[in-house]
Amino acid sequence: MTTEGRGLHTHVLDTLGLAITGGEYPEGGVVRTDEVARRFDVSRTVVREVVRVLESMHLVQSRRRVGVTVRPAAEWNVYDPRVIRWRLAGNDRPRQLRSLTVLRSAVEPVAAGLAATNATPEQCAALTEQALGMVATSRGHQLEGYLRHDVAFHRVVLDASGNEMFARLGDVVAEVLTGRTRHEVMFHDPDPAAVTLHVQVAEAVRERDAARAEELTRQIAVGALQELDVLAP
Repeated sequence: MTTEGRGLHTHVLDTLGLAITGGEYPEGGVVRTDEVARRFDVSRTVVREVVRVLESMHLVQSRRRVGVTVRPAAEWNVYDPRVIRWRLAGNDRPRQLRSLTVLRSAVEPVAAGLAATNATPEQCAALTEQALGMVATSRGHQLEGYLRHDVAFHRVVLDASGNEMFARLGDVVAEVLTGRTRHEVMFHDPDPAAVTLHVQVAEAVRERDAARAEELTRQIAVGALQELDVLAP
């Protein structure tokens, strides 16, 4: 597929994904592929490829003599980063953010405790590097720079846990953190206490203090939920 073709494919996919997750197509609603092709002025091949991707996310299903229909929300692959991105862009953003933040609060403290046991010296160094990067970008409205370090920090924690299931949640956490920034569900400058906690988590992991790493990460999660109470009630 050419670059232009990939761009069209992505545009159609994002538009339909946003429409489905945003409720424009209700459960059981039919997505008419011929209308999609005309609307976006794309070939039926592009539409079929988009439908296949949506099927892989369990957003739609194709049946002969029925067509492409929207599946119940309970069947969607809510861990797919693109589904998360689309849902965060919709009207249900506050509930979605809370749901994902609760998930993080259940997983990341345990992952941090495991990281204190399993992290390699290189991963310990990476945690410290990203935590210091968060400190350096935590003032002066540098949210994009802060986001890069924040995402990298949490990816290292999940990877360093040594649990492949936790590690696979790196993209999920990245979408949550990115969504908070992109949709301005963040203070202009991050909470200084939260920034300090990240530095302390890096120290606890480096010092192999599993209990402290877990407790500090739990405090980060609690703080994130409290921020949502203010910014996305």
